[in-house]
Amino acid sequence: MQELKKRINSFKYAFEGIIMTIRSETNMKIHLFVMLLVIVAGVVLKLSAAQWKICIILFSLVIAGELFNTAIEAVVDMVMPEFHPKAKIAKDAAAGGVLVLAIGAAIIGLMIFIPKIIALL
Repeated sequence: MQELKKRINSFKYAFEGIIMTIRSETNMKIHLFVMLLVIVAGVVLKLSAAQWKICIILFSLVIAGELFNTAIEAVVDMVMPEFHPKAKIAKDAAAGGVLVLAIGAAIIGLMIFIPKIIALL
């Protein structure tokens, strides 16, 4: 029973982390807004099952990247509240990782959506 309670709590804490990040991080709100736009466009343009799978993988990667970035920034701020060049490297590299994911997702998204939009014209 104790093990089950630990499992349930681990999910609870994970959801708390997601909610906290949504509330506190502007970039997370931007990613979620873009995700919503893609979902609406995907419904309107009738994405195939394979295309939806690709979009879901990309959504997951970008959102997870933003969560990891937030975690890294919080830890760096906790252990190094004043400016330090290595702290800056850690924070900038984490943010850069999210940027790489977002750019890759945008490129793949364009590869999926542009042909569908052109077909409507």
